[in-house]
Amino acid sequence: QVQLVESGGGLVQAGGSLRLSCVASGIIVSSNAMDWYRQAPGKQRELVAGFTRAGSTNYADSVKGRFTISRDNLRNTVYLQMNSLKPEDTAVYYCHGLLGYFNYWGQGTQVTISS
Repeated sequence: QVQLVESGGGLVQAGGSLRLSCVASGIIVSSNAMDWYRQAPGKQRELVAGFTRAGSTNYADSVKGRFTISRDNLRNTVYLQMNSLKPEDTAVYYCHGLLGYFNYWGQGTQVTISS
């Protein structure tokens, strides 16, 4: 059974930083596509950053240069380091894993950026 558990969200001022964590079980983060998505109120869920199965990374244009995705294979955990945060980064952030043809999602963690 795959479980993805996010943590690290919170309320910070614009310009601040947060690091999100996604602890995975039932899926090996180093061998599968793992991503961070976000969904703001009234908007569609969007891809923020991700690892492909091959291990390369990709980022949404809106976060390039500010966010960094990384992983700890021993802890089977994926991280999202978010710097220079802006009010428009406010959203619920979700961890996503693709195992074969199946998509798995965490419960989400709220990130709120005050101006």
